[in-house]
Amino acid sequence: MSDHSLQGNLGAPVRKQQLAASREASGYTSTDPAPPQDLAKPGKLSVPDLRVRLLDRTLPMFQRMRAVFALRNRGGPAAVEALAAAFADPSALLRHELAYVLGQMGDAHAVPFLTEVLAKPHEHVMVRHECAEALGAIGQMESVPVLRKFLLDPNPEVSESCEVALDLIAWVNSQDLEYAA
Repeated sequence: MSDHSLQGNLGAPVRKQQLAASREASGYTSTDPAPPQDLAKPGKLSVPDLRVRLLDRTLPMFQRMRAVFALRNRGGPAAVEALAAAFADPSALLRHELAYVLGQMGDAHAVPFLTEVLAKPHEHVMVRHECAEALGAIGQMESVPVLRKFLLDPNPEVSESCEVALDLIAWVNSQDLEYAA
């Protein structure tokens, strides 16, 4: 846990307002475990600045997560590459969150990075699971062969996530709202 004090509870109404403002500002409907970095500063940090923060292992995880969500909100190839650079981090929690936000972004530029991590047999199972789901969320047909390959993965978290991802890609490409119902 960080050395920040947990003194003073803002109360549920204020917290709900903060969460709603964060969701509205980001354009995503999920509640992030840390507010994007940009909410705390009047001027936005650049993608290279956010990348430096994300990769700085001396910073508390909360601050690094703030950089993750700011990069997600920024979007674009440079933000995808900054996020993907952190797949080398030793924290499985962070790597899992990276895969999740890359899926949220829906940017096809992330497909090769997610595919590479999914294919690592010694990667944490929850990171691989999230990479498979992210590939499904992005929905590129180029992901189908790799997802089919990992349908036979010995880890059910991975194989089942690949099944879900393949069904999502098929559903999106079928334009059939009742697919797999």
